[in-house]
Amino acid sequence: MGFFDIFTDKTPAEPAEAQLMATAYGHVQGVGFRWWVAGIAKPLGLVGYAKNMDDGSVEIVAQGSADACEQLLAELTGGDTAGRVNHVDSDITQPVGSYKGFGIY
Repeated sequence: MGFFDIFTDKTPAEPAEAQLMATAYGHVQGVGFRWWVAGIAKPLGLVGYAKNMDDGSVEIVAQGSADACEQLLAELTGGDTAGRVNHVDSDITQPVGSYKGFGIY
């Protein structure tokens, strides 16, 4: 098992009812932000990933219940995050594809 696999659950996920697609901007790379996101997402029952982007932002895709997606979004915009989030672009839609576990990329 690789280091980043600790957040990857290999068991089949239940069908998700909603998908949060978010991009966090600010000082969000090199500060544990992706791990912080995963630490919030997993207990909410969300699957997906957090990924560093070339422009310095972090892309977050999370699938699960609509309430859990809303809770994660509230945490992302709540101000008490790892690093410093200046702005979050987000959209909650119907799920596209499916994920197992929560990956860090």
